[in-house]
Amino acid sequence: MDRDLVKTILLEKLKFNPENIKKLEVFHDALLNYNKKYNLIANSTINDIWNRHILDSAQLVKYIDFKDNESLSDIGTGGGFPGMILAIFNNNPKFHVKLFEKSKVKCYFLASIRNQLKINCDIYDDDYKYHNIDSNYIICRAFKKLEEIIKISREIVKVNHKLIVLKGKNAENEINNLQYKVNYRYELKKSITDEESKILIMNVKIK
Repeated sequence: MDRDLVKTILLEKLKFNPENIKKLEVFHDALLNYNKKYNLIANSTINDIWNRHILDSAQLVKYIDFKDNESLSDIGTGGGFPGMILAIFNNNPKFHVKLFEKSKVKCYFLASIRNQLKINCDIYDDDYKYHNIDSNYIICRAFKKLEEIIKISREIVKVNHKLIVLKGKNAENEINNLQYKVNYRYELKKSITDEESKILIMNVKIK
């Protein structure tokens, strides 16, 4: 999917505005430049960033209510996917986006983007285990195996929340083969960037 088609989808189907698109363009170019020296994304995806990374992340806005006094946490955001894309979309200063990433190099890149574009998000440059996470949405993409993600969601997050995980074509098999007991309601949504990929949405209640 080429850049122009992705932009059309972002504007018409996902309700990004023209200012969001300008920021995504700056983000895209900075990512390409930074990736020449540091490994933020796989080289095999460099020519398809708008589809493979930006649109793949952006589609999650359909499952998030950006309302006052709520927040989302992206655990293991890497080069900012999906968290920075969601932060660029977010126009509510009372909704908080939190990015967790252990790599100092990646956090430096993310902080430079945040400061340059004046994006409303917090960046935590150490392990998520050192924080009390109390977000209403927990987001993961290319982070850990589903078994461990669910365990983190259940044991570390302190409030009832919605867990949203971007997964590949084996998502349903992974769920069926979980050893960690799961009694939560979940849905599998189709990805708009890959017909075989899925988005896992799970409502997690903390006792």
